[in-house]
Amino acid sequence: MSNTPTYNILFLCTGNSARSIMAESLVKHWGQGRFNAYSAGSCPSGQVNPLALELLERLKMPTDGLRSKSWDEFGAEDAPQMDFIMTVCDNAANETCPIWPGHPITAHWGAPDPAAVEGERIEKMQAFREVFRILENRVKIFTSLSIHGLEKLKLKEKMDEIGRAQPKVEE
Repeated sequence: MSNTPTYNILFLCTGNSARSIMAESLVKHWGQGRFNAYSAGSCPSGQVNPLALELLERLKMPTDGLRSKSWDEFGAEDAPQMDFIMTVCDNAANETCPIWPGHPITAHWGAPDPAAVEGERIEKMQAFREVFRILENRVKIFTSLSIHGLEKLKLKEKMDEIGRAQPKVEE
């Protein structure tokens, strides 16, 4: 039996319909056993973007329980206490976030909004795939960190650094 703690991570975005949902799914996949992943929005759209869901299903990523919800759910007394909170869209980064119990470590992992892309279905799906790649790169780096041994300040620096990481361009 491992003594490694399980960490709670919350991804925030304004609508909680695409980027934060994909990040939640990615952590559920890459951080199995080490992380509990959640997502929420400041102004949730009320539904998961169908293209985000289609992409996750096509890539065989976890989709059970994914839903668009308010960050208010995570401020309730019975909500899990978060260890990490990441904003994944520029709007959420500039909003005044609630005070989270336990003072989780926060970082901004901004990514373009794939739902804002206009055009043919293929162009929209390419935008979702590119944002997925960006988030997957960051999640893989984050979930591979030896978090337990890092000081809080050093961990915050690493999380900010990961938020600036871009995946390598495939040729």
